[in-house]
Amino acid sequence: MKKILFIDRDGTLIAEPFDQQIDRLDKFVLEPDCIPALLRLRDAGWTFVMVTNQDGLGTPSFREEEFRPLQKLLLDILASQGIAFEAVRVCPHTTADKCDCRKPKTGLLTDYVKDVSWSRESSAVIGDRETDVQLAQNLGVRSFRYDRKTLGWTEIARVIAVGPRRATIVRNTKETKITVAVDLDTPAPAQLATGIGFFDHMLEQIAKNAGIGLAIKCEGDLEIDEHHTVEDVGIALGTALRQALGDKRGVGRYGFVLPMDEAQAQIALDLSGRAYFTFEGKFPREVVGELPTELVPHFFRSLSDALAATLQMSVKGENTHHMVETLFKGFGRVLRTAATRSLDGDIPSTKGVL
Repeated sequence: MKKILFIDRDGTLIAEPFDQQIDRLDKFVLEPDCIPALLRLRDAGWTFVMVTNQDGLGTPSFREEEFRPLQKLLLDILASQGIAFEAVRVCPHTTADKCDCRKPKTGLLTDYVKDVSWSRESSAVIGDRETDVQLAQNLGVRSFRYDRKTLGWTEIARVIAVGPRRATIVRNTKETKITVAVDLDTPAPAQLATGIGFFDHMLEQIAKNAGIGLAIKCEGDLEIDEHHTVEDVGIALGTALRQALGDKRGVGRYGFVLPMDEAQAQIALDLSGRAYFTFEGKFPREVVGELPTELVPHFFRSLSDALAATLQMSVKGENTHHMVETLFKGFGRVLRTAATRSLDGDIPSTKGVL
């Protein structure tokens, strides 16, 4: 979904105070670091909309011919650097006019309010006044109150572009009731309760080795067998990972051999957006703890399908416990590499999408 930043003008893009008279355009000053910050946010996929109150615009106290040259200069400077606004919305009224378009009211943005094709969760308002904060509340998006000393453009861009990658999935069927929560950016002790002790232990290996926060609760029909629990947890975890990864801007995309005593697993992962799974290996035992080993590749197949990723796994060894554990640890390690995000905001594909 489209991600939009609704950006104030005066005091946010243009430094205040400034003289609006035509003969004082030489006093025009941009706020520090706004251009590199906007470029970073543009490259990370955000669309820009300017929303500004201009008290009395069009009246003798603030003539149009005093505003337009400064506005054109601002837009021309930003455009010369590759920064464009999808829309520019200007309220010319004062508070006394009691209009519906003056911030923090949303009258200037009625078309955006009605449009459901953009993400409220990923969008935000950036401005230097309390009215901008209130506008964000009215739109149902986050707000960033700009202040060059305490919250400047560089920090705002960093927080927005490298925001938390989290997801919670609830999946209920007649066979299982599952809640999975993942946080790709904040490691935390795993909270796991699937009803299968060894399976919990293996899921903990994924969380620890991937360096992520992971909580899974599953109530499954274990009185029948373990199949539905293992399969559905794989589906829910893969779905949560895919959702948390978002559009995958800046990720490493690929991840790769993990030994454990006599056992060795080779694992290749590509967050390609295409589900494909292969497995090579034969376990000496049919069960470890309460986990049938035939369900191990089935779990990873379910996960890779839901994650929409290519996952290729092979394992060899003599101790079944070690073999299974290398697969779970190894998956965690390759996930860590593949999901690690750089700051450039680039999508690692010549297609421009994953």
